[in-house]
Amino acid sequence: MLLKTFGWSFAVTALGLVAAVFYGGWQALGIVAILSVLEISLSFDNAVINAGILKKMNAFWQKIFLTVGVLIAVFGMRLVFPVVIVAISAKLGPIEAIDLSFNDPDRYKELVTDAHPAIAAFGGMFLLMIFLDFVFEERDIQWLRWIERPLAKLGKVDMLSVCVALIVLLVASMTFATQAHQHGGGHADKASTVLLAGIAGLITYLIVGGLSGYFEDKLEEEEEREQEAEEEARKSGKPASAVLLAGKAAFFMFLYLEVLDASFSFDGVIGAFAVTNEIVLMALGLGIGAMYVRSLTVYLVRQGTLDDYVYLEHGAHYAIGALAVILLVTIRYEINEIITGLVGVVLIAWSFWSSLRRNKALAAAEGNGGSTDSKAEVSSGV
Repeated sequence: MLLKTFGWSFAVTALGLVAAVFYGGWQALGIVAILSVLEISLSFDNAVINAGILKKMNAFWQKIFLTVGVLIAVFGMRLVFPVVIVAISAKLGPIEAIDLSFNDPDRYKELVTDAHPAIAAFGGMFLLMIFLDFVFEERDIQWLRWIERPLAKLGKVDMLSVCVALIVLLVASMTFATQAHQHGGGHADKASTVLLAGIAGLITYLIVGGLSGYFEDKLEEEEEREQEAEEEARKSGKPASAVLLAGKAAFFMFLYLEVLDASFSFDGVIGAFAVTNEIVLMALGLGIGAMYVRSLTVYLVRQGTLDDYVYLEHGAHYAIGALAVILLVTIRYEINEIITGLVGVVLIAWSFWSSLRRNKALAAAEGNGGSTDSKAEVSSGV
């Protein structure tokens, strides 16, 4: 079962790591491995969400998502999108950007380094919005209660996450402007570049979130219509047009899943820029990670164990928040790639360990005939 589900992922991992060694030696292998783990950790909650929706779809639409969807995710978002980001940021054509990355890596790195403040501001704001919207939302299960409870209360204020993100962006751009002034104004234009790029990241997040919300609403509408049609059919004794309605509902599910998958893929791509600027290593690492996310989605659907480790989603979002801060800090300061990669791994591991502890405590409470209140206290987090 495990080998059948993750077989392709294991094969892609072996090929990717070998390619990394041939491309850049053992250091490249280490970077690809870190990127793979980073992509898996960032996208774990995506796999959980995908599995929760995917299990409602019939076998045909599941196959469509896991074939067409994975092609879009791996080749579109992980291979093409990093090239597009570099090309736009460095004002190059896509072919020229690819050519430079292979034939003139020193010049390519110089261009990417010059464009890094804009990339960091854009990606940092996008990731920060995901984290803020998560921690400002009221939820039944809380991991770090001492943080999440007060933040959830503050989150009742409308548009608070946008306001906080804009304040952080202003501080980041002013900090960069101060640095430019101290260096004689040689990079004065980049202060405004940071501000504009950050605003673009915020707008991108709002657009993606709006589209996701639209498809989610459509999905709920179609499910309600399908239920109504089934009830009417039972009352009248006539066969319902369930195939058509189920098809429409599945189609909206598919669109919704693609928007979600693209947004989470975007997180991984942006986060990868905090680890390396090498397009080849980025594509290898993110591609390997994407295959594991796909396999994990299938595994969760087949096993039906989506609710076993309830804090993993929290850990993934805290990893996203940490990456957002790191990207914004790298506008002015350099941060070691190893530290950047390990932050997400540590947070995911911590949330997994907390989930295990919670499960053991719940099992013990049930075994001892614990009360409902004690069980609720256990399930609410650290």
